[in-house]
Amino acid sequence: MAEQKAPRATTNRSTTPRSDSFKDYISSQWADRDEVMPAAREEASFAAARRERLSALHRGRRLVVPAGRAKVRSNDCDYPFRAHSAFAHLTGWGSDTVPGSVLVLEPVGDGHEATLYFRASAGRDSDEFYADPEIGEFWTGPRPSLAQVGADLGLATRGLAELDEVVTSSDASTLVLREADPELAARVEAVVAAAADAEGLQEAVETGQDDPATASSSVAVDVLARDASELRLVKDAWEVAQMRRAVTVTGRGFSDVIADFDDIVAHPRGERLVEGTFNRRARADGNTVGYDTIAAAGDHACVLHWTRNDGPVADGDLILIDAGIELDSLYTADITRTLPVSGRFTDVQRLVYEAVLEAADAAFAIVRPGIAFREIHAAAMQVIAERTAEWGFLPVSAAESLEPDHQYHRRYMVHGTSHHLGMDVHDCAAARRDLYLDGVLEPGMVFTIEPGLYFQPDDLTVPEEFRGIGVRIEDDIVVTADGAENLSVGIPRTVAEVEAWIARP
Repeated sequence: MAEQKAPRATTNRSTTPRSDSFKDYISSQWADRDEVMPAAREEASFAAARRERLSALHRGRRLVVPAGRAKVRSNDCDYPFRAHSAFAHLTGWGSDTVPGSVLVLEPVGDGHEATLYFRASAGRDSDEFYADPEIGEFWTGPRPSLAQVGADLGLATRGLAELDEVVTSSDASTLVLREADPELAARVEAVVAAAADAEGLQEAVETGQDDPATASSSVAVDVLARDASELRLVKDAWEVAQMRRAVTVTGRGFSDVIADFDDIVAHPRGERLVEGTFNRRARADGNTVGYDTIAAAGDHACVLHWTRNDGPVADGDLILIDAGIELDSLYTADITRTLPVSGRFTDVQRLVYEAVLEAADAAFAIVRPGIAFREIHAAAMQVIAERTAEWGFLPVSAAESLEPDHQYHRRYMVHGTSHHLGMDVHDCAAARRDLYLDGVLEPGMVFTIEPGLYFQPDDLTVPEEFRGIGVRIEDDIVVTADGAENLSVGIPRTVAEVEAWIARP
């Protein structure tokens, strides 16, 4: 399926010559390029194993997994392209993915043959390479050849122009990862619908039929997104190694911020400097940030997803920094540290901080294979309820507050304690509830533990000295054969460690 491109609104200012003589001239006298064949990247064998697991779930069905397309930010400017996580997970292609690429698993016998379709480099005898500002190599850089990508990823490759005849044929029932490329999904489904019983297809779509074995049509809704998410619930050895590296470079980003504290405090929008300093490390040691950095100083720390980052960072305040670096493999860390800007916690700040740390440690202490994922949150909430009751903030005892119909302590922590982590900061989001929140922990699962306490500046249920204090401590955890490992324990987290980390002459 040749990619359909909407015309850019730039033709009225184009000055690229279009004459035959210019085309002949710019297409000639180029040195030959040596086509170096890369060795297969380390992840290639792991990606192949993941494809086998997906194949086993959908025997006899064609599976179409797009990388997605570039998205317009404004006029002819696109957002930086990032491949859909399921595509990257199943191919091993990360930050270097060519936009518009599509992985197809074609049913063959009792399995599938995998082919990667993408737009390869254009010849110098075409006008694409110099005249197309969206994809031409004069504008965006050279693309790899089919052979190079095939060697790199250990996959069969074909040109994107050949995709149409494959994915729109009706000789096999087809599942499309719809969220990755809705336009492609709509075209594929239209062809399949034409060959299916119209009434049965409509019923399957309207009821959200997610079981292709019982669907009366050959298109199932969102099954592929679900299964691709569930494949990532347990990380393989290569993925865990990537998570370790992402945590390590994220720790460097936090240290960079602390080293810049003097300049940050001096600037009227110091939060922006925090964001910029961290982003510099993310671009130097990774692909980019894994999500918008939260740099929340003072009252802003009580806004759970504060990403405006336009306020000052003042001595005496706490600053809550929630940030993670995404590697070129697209795996990201997700770490939060709450730091006293002056280098020392006040008595009240320390009291709140140590309660949150106690909740985090209580949650970590129970992690082991075989427990339910939801138990982690319950362990943290036990501490949060006990401390807020002890301080007199609750209208009932901690035990009563923990009852499902009360939950008064949740006023001060409305978010959950844990989420899966990997290629997406909230990884495996399309997985079924019984495998996620109600799921049982297995070795190789990676997730956060991130309790917090947030006392809004206008909250009359707490004493004035608590108002405007927000604290979160977030670590990245991997389940091991007999327990768990805190991947980010090396990033200072106790009061003494944090104060020593920030100490300045």
